[in-house]
Amino acid sequence: MAIELKLTAVAGIPAVRPGDDVAELLLSALDAAGLVLDDGDVLVVAQKVVSKAEGRLVELATVEPSERALQVAQETDKDARLVELILQESEEISRMARGVLIVRHRLGFTSANAGIDRSNVEQDGQGETVLLLPLDPDGSAEQIRRTIDERKGVRVGVVISDSHGRPFRLGTIGVAIGVAGIPALWDRRGEADLHGYLLQHTDVGIADEIAAAAGLLMGQGAEGLPVVLVRGLDLPGMEGRATDLVRPKEIDLYRG
Repeated sequence: MAIELKLTAVAGIPAVRPGDDVAELLLSALDAAGLVLDDGDVLVVAQKVVSKAEGRLVELATVEPSERALQVAQETDKDARLVELILQESEEISRMARGVLIVRHRLGFTSANAGIDRSNVEQDGQGETVLLLPLDPDGSAEQIRRTIDERKGVRVGVVISDSHGRPFRLGTIGVAIGVAGIPALWDRRGEADLHGYLLQHTDVGIADEIAAAAGLLMGQGAEGLPVVLVRGLDLPGMEGRATDLVRPKEIDLYRG
């Protein structure tokens, strides 16, 4: 028996502006492409789309660095204004070196520069503008899911994805920072494997796997494909949040 999983990049998403309704943009693009949503589909949405719609753009010229930011900027050789934003978005610094600032984000995960980015952010020529992560990505995902349910009468999952590096491997990979309508973490402990052995430690980061798969189509540069439709997943009927994926501090052996 063949098992098929289909990923489709949704073209036609316009440049997103603060105040735009992401769900409405998605539905318009899906209609234009002749794509009809089914129950169980999952929509993966790039974080930048959500952040822009929520107005998470900051002009560096408006930022006043603190003494702490000035100190960290000197040690890392980074713009002190950017460092100030990173510190505001973070709980603590995990590691820093020349050109590197890794922090524990206020959302719980550890990432470089608190996820603040300049790539694919339109500049007005008056000064550099950067983009922060959404304030509540899980809430943003739920709002998109709810609007689609109300407009189309279908139950879909929504994953908001971002690109993260990994401490022991090179290269960035898509991860889920917002989840709605599907499990984020799939606990398979107690299930039997092919030989009858009961799984002891198998928690599957299913939302991260979905985000990584969608990243193959989204790309990292000028592809302009911030939304991917995933069809064919057979997931348990439970709902989760991206916060379910964050390792609690008390069992995080790699925290510095």
